[in-house]
Amino acid sequence: MTPEVAPPPERFNFAEHLLALNANRAGKPAFVDEQGTVTYGELAERTRRMASALKSLFLRREERVLVLMHDGTDWPVAFLGALYAGLVPVAVNTLLTADDYAYMLEHSRAQAVLVSGALLPTLTAAMVKSDHEVQKVIVSQPQAPLHPSEVEFEAFLKAHAPLDKPAATGADDPAFWLYSSGSTGRPKGTVHSHANPYWTCELYGKGVLGLKESDVCFSAAKLFFAYGLGNALTFPMSVGATTLLMGERPTPDATFKRWTGQVGGLKPTVFYGAPTGFAGMLAHPALPKREDVAMRLVSSAGEALPAEIGERFKAHFGVDIVDGIGSTEMLHIFLSNLPHKVRYGTTGWPVPGYEVELRGDDGGPVPDGEPGDLYIAGPSAAMMYWGNRSKTRDTFQGGWTKSGDKYVRNKDGSYTYGGRSDDMLKVSGIYVSPFEVEATLVQHPAVLEAAVIGKTDTDGLTKTKAFVVLKAGAEATEDELKAMAKAVLDKKKEARKAAGVQPKKTKATASKEDKLATDTATVKPTRKPRATPAQSE
Repeated sequence: MTPEVAPPPERFNFAEHLLALNANRAGKPAFVDEQGTVTYGELAERTRRMASALKSLFLRREERVLVLMHDGTDWPVAFLGALYAGLVPVAVNTLLTADDYAYMLEHSRAQAVLVSGALLPTLTAAMVKSDHEVQKVIVSQPQAPLHPSEVEFEAFLKAHAPLDKPAATGADDPAFWLYSSGSTGRPKGTVHSHANPYWTCELYGKGVLGLKESDVCFSAAKLFFAYGLGNALTFPMSVGATTLLMGERPTPDATFKRWTGQVGGLKPTVFYGAPTGFAGMLAHPALPKREDVAMRLVSSAGEALPAEIGERFKAHFGVDIVDGIGSTEMLHIFLSNLPHKVRYGTTGWPVPGYEVELRGDDGGPVPDGEPGDLYIAGPSAAMMYWGNRSKTRDTFQGGWTKSGDKYVRNKDGSYTYGGRSDDMLKVSGIYVSPFEVEATLVQHPAVLEAAVIGKTDTDGLTKTKAFVVLKAGAEATEDELKAMAKAVLDKKKEARKAAGVQPKKTKATASKEDKLATDTATVKPTRKPRATPAQSE
């Protein structure tokens, strides 16, 4: 059930909503980057100027505007300005290729592009090779003289007075797109309404995380991600908080610089990261001391958090990592631990306002302790994949959204991640979760990262195969890691039996069960971290 949260009115513009919430905070910093600070008052004026400037291009309601920009104070202006004008910003990953952008330009039929100067050459290459409809390119912080078809961001704003009133959009009108993963083909243009970010702010940003006006938020995940968009824009603005934005990649050094107040003189009280980043930071020699940071709340998403990483972070900083899972399709997190209730090794409990179901191969419910496909129902689900009816119908099934993830429901109502549905391995007739094996391997003090895949042997049978990266200066043998993995996984197997949970198997496969843990981790250690994991047969 949805908590007691009033729905947005039928006529609703999300940009107008955020600006109105902060109308009395004109002098307070809204966004801070290495170039400076934008207050809430300045943000409101710049957003309305952007809306007016975009409308001057004779763009029509719901036409798309591509946003290809590094995180910085211009990004919220571009995104919110398009929303305010009734246009549809399409936020795209800044790490893609010209071929990717060429596809997105054609697929979205973008009429204008807002781009960072550093990314302009890649955009130009994409435009050359695409049949695009772009009328104007607006360049933030250009690095070279501009073409007549291009205009500098600040000049574009200053040439137009602020728009008097927002477009008369509805709560269910298309507001923005985010491109979802293209792991199964071309990226899919995921269309979200004006109401969707309202619901994620109310149900998760306020309802679960309990963000406050006094918070300083900092997200390693970029604004073009659904996770980052909530973390660093919609959530903070919904409570009047301040956000640190970082244009560079979230390396440990870059992150530590902001944790310790070296940008804008602000120390984040809320940090949003991902497990791989946490692992790298915990292994870094420059990891700050507890007394050098101000974090009161730490969030993780993007991949399941291994318990060992959460426990080590808590031991060092005295703050739990609140792990959850969200998706581009649901816009933010729908299954999560709680700041006051963290069970490491699980993804927590359904966020109030969302329902989850685990379904078996036959589409029916699965009992506690057995893996099932995760489905979610909630008010922030996307409207569709643009121009892709087949994928839309497969993912959005009535009021339910298919996540593509495997989960197990525990006796206390929490959920444990089992991997992507198409990544689950069937070894000796038993489903094996690659994530469970990976999470086991990283418990070894020498292991920095681990990845597990299925490999077919000479008999045509699937066996698990692990790749590991060791921490700098650490050593471990293959036999040592295999023995550790077997011991831990055997304990988990016995715990499940004690709870009355048995894996589904046939008589032909039952005798092979004990061999599973032995085959689970075949590894070869490295002497020092490398860009790619070591491999052994």
